[in-house]
Amino acid sequence: MDTSTTPNIIVRTSRGLTIADTRITLYTIIEYLKNKWPPHLIQDWLNLTDQQIQGALEYIETHPEEVEAEYRQVLADAAEIRQYWEERNRERFAKIASLPPPPGKELAWAKLQEKKATLAQE
Repeated sequence: MDTSTTPNIIVRTSRGLTIADTRITLYTIIEYLKNKWPPHLIQDWLNLTDQQIQGALEYIETHPEEVEAEYRQVLADAAEIRQYWEERNRERFAKIASLPPPPGKELAWAKLQEKKATLAQE
């Protein structure tokens, strides 16, 4: 980080821009900020110190282009991975959904299916 008040708060790891000594990325903080969370709630939720949250916010503010570009890339990568696994597991999930109830559990299975149908109508 460029400021002397928050030295080495943000580091680059294999996960991207990360708060030092944590697994919390700046992308996580950006996601909360985009969802209108105030910084003090983000700090409490992620169990960050005052120095860590301030350092993260300052870094985001002083490097907006870099952070936003990486954030967009993270979102694109996540969407690609999600699509891959959805396609890969589509047949498997369909097969699981078509399985009969486990032996001896037919009554509980019927009640569960009835409840699912009721919830789907709501």
